[in-house]
Amino acid sequence: MAVSFIHHPAFDANFDPRHRFPMSKFSRLAEILVEDGVVGPAGYHVPAPALPGWLRLAHDPRYVDQVLFAAVPSATEKAIGFRVDEKVAMRSRCATGGTVLAARLALAEGLACNTAGGSHHAGREAGAGFSVFNDVAVAACVLLADGDAARILVVDCDVHQGDGTARIFAAEPRVFTLSIHAERNYPAEKARSDLDVGLPDGLGDEAYLAALGEALDASFVSSRPDLVFYNAGVDPHRDDRLGRLSLTDTGLAERDRRVIGFFRERGVAVAAVIGGGYSRDIEALARRHSILHRVAKEFA
Repeated sequence: MAVSFIHHPAFDANFDPRHRFPMSKFSRLAEILVEDGVVGPAGYHVPAPALPGWLRLAHDPRYVDQVLFAAVPSATEKAIGFRVDEKVAMRSRCATGGTVLAARLALAEGLACNTAGGSHHAGREAGAGFSVFNDVAVAACVLLADGDAARILVVDCDVHQGDGTARIFAAEPRVFTLSIHAERNYPAEKARSDLDVGLPDGLGDEAYLAALGEALDASFVSSRPDLVFYNAGVDPHRDDRLGRLSLTDTGLAERDRRVIGFFRERGVAVAAVIGGGYSRDIEALARRHSILHRVAKEFA
């Protein structure tokens, strides 16, 4: 089985290095994967920007137009955490296109990984929490609309609840949402996923992996998916600036191994996105994100 990796130079919108959102992690991650031989001579699959029609499947058309025409209200930009200019709009379209491409490659090959994606706080009406478009929600809607998938499971292991995804699919029985997160972390007002696993502050590798195993079993029985979107956020790491859990590099790798392995052993396609991760040390952060792609390569 081949493992496909997706990247687009536009994933990095070149923010000021002092910005709270570590935008340069995307370009550094792509460089590291090539430097370390995780991505071979064939290189990356390069996605096309998400079509406006795709975006409108998961988001209010008015909000989509506001993003595409750089007319997002200041209150919404404040909720997102940065200005949504033309460069950010293109970055968000390309990241979403990357997740759509990852899903299609996963259905064809078994497993594919984006080097962006996981913007799970964006809801139907607007963005929030560093999330402009909810790439996983858009990709799931596209595949359902095209008839490429009939049952989808979202496994969200970012340290923050996938509230936007949960709300978008609250009335959609074909999509099952699982969120494993720090209960006391952002957002303050939680949504209701199909299965929420709220974890206490400071939880370490062993207890986390035990909770993960139970959640995977329960969500699989309930959803019986033909495709899984896996949000492999690294913000549960003990050194993350915005996390409240205490996973190690080894714990993150084992988490990724268990999630991917669980579904591949059952013949279910997995499309992975990198999710959240926050540090001023971009080199350390990008290498932490690369754990996902290194583990995925084990399944080739």
